[in-house]
Amino acid sequence: MTKDNHNRKHLTLSQRILIEKGLSNNDSFSEIARKAGKDSSTISKEVRRHRSWYEQRDKKQRIPCAKRQDCRMRSLCGRKDCIKLCRACYDPKIHCSDICPDYTEKTCEKLIKAPYVCNGCPKKSNCLLKRAFYAAQYADDTYRDLLVSSREGINQAPVDIAMLDGLISPLLKKGQSLAHIYANHSSEIPCSRRTLYNYIDQSVFTARNLDMRRRVRYKIRKKATRVSLLVREFRIQRTYDDFLRLMKECPETPVVEMDTVEGSRGDGHKTLLTLFFRNCSLMLIFLLREKTQDQVSKVFDYLTDALGIEIFRSLFPVILTDNGIEFQSPDRLEKTAQGEVRTNIYYCNPHSSWQKGMIEKNHQYIRFVIPKGQSLQMYTQKDITLLMNHINSEARDSLNGCTPYKLSLILLSNKLHQELNLVEIPPDDVLLRPELLK
Repeated sequence: MTKDNHNRKHLTLSQRILIEKGLSNNDSFSEIARKAGKDSSTISKEVRRHRSWYEQRDKKQRIPCAKRQDCRMRSLCGRKDCIKLCRACYDPKIHCSDICPDYTEKTCEKLIKAPYVCNGCPKKSNCLLKRAFYAAQYADDTYRDLLVSSREGINQAPVDIAMLDGLISPLLKKGQSLAHIYANHSSEIPCSRRTLYNYIDQSVFTARNLDMRRRVRYKIRKKATRVSLLVREFRIQRTYDDFLRLMKECPETPVVEMDTVEGSRGDGHKTLLTLFFRNCSLMLIFLLREKTQDQVSKVFDYLTDALGIEIFRSLFPVILTDNGIEFQSPDRLEKTAQGEVRTNIYYCNPHSSWQKGMIEKNHQYIRFVIPKGQSLQMYTQKDITLLMNHINSEARDSLNGCTPYKLSLILLSNKLHQELNLVEIPPDDVLLRPELLK
């Protein structure tokens, strides 16, 4: 078998059994390698790495000295009149190996060079020297123990762990995600993100899983069966199927998703209107005094006046939203007071929020700062703009480590940033915790 055909996989137990049998039959490493389908150097390394050592059985019998043949020592016993070589002395009370300072245990040459073990040696049962044997089961068990132990524990020096803790824990406690931290400090972090998650699970850092935003799975949502909204007049020619047909005909058309976020139940007042650009993940947030059609129309009129109708058309050519009561007046949203068309509104199917899943998922950033059930009455648009800037300044995996703000500077008109006071928050100052608005 040629080297080109040798697989580079680890040895199996059956291959190790072939090695043990070959050594017992005094086969060369080359012969064993051909039978096992490996290179001879692999067999040699395997035997040396996993051989087990055995001491002599009879402790009363001494291991011969390696220098016995050339030894010229005399008078080790202290008798000055003795002229015999100590190695030839047969005094039953004294043995030269017990008192000689130069005594060195003899090592079998078979253990120094191939085959490195005593499996095929005919003298192995009566040999006085230190012996080594290769056993397939022992070798396989040792290999598997090493395979597991080498991947356990923390593969970092204490200094590196302290450095990582000082860098990551304060940022996690600010409410930043590991994706955001890694995107801005990847050159300073000597391990992967998966390893960081493991370190946090093992309580290596000061920060704990409790300091991370989301370590639970989403609940499975029940399927809704009601379809009463499907026949509403405002949905005519604006259904989700109509939206899909438009996307098929004009796939390059930018899409903006729209939704609202409420405060506490029964509040009946302030609500957040959100607009999400699919192409760059930028989210705009406006504080509405009430969750009504009038308030949503005022936001559209404000954006049209501030940006100009041409820029508005280029930024919001298609808007996809749900069937909320505040959006059920499409003519007021699609047209200006003078009757000019500025956008096109389409509606998701009833109880199918997944059809605008990007904005739904992006609402989690709002909930990190304003938990569900908390009233919005104490906030102003200035507070909401600060929240919006922090959200848009967090790096995202979906954007390859870029932030929505940076990408929006390339893909959207910069007049939008000027009019809405959109600015970038420095990476280490991004705070997505309730403390942001306190």
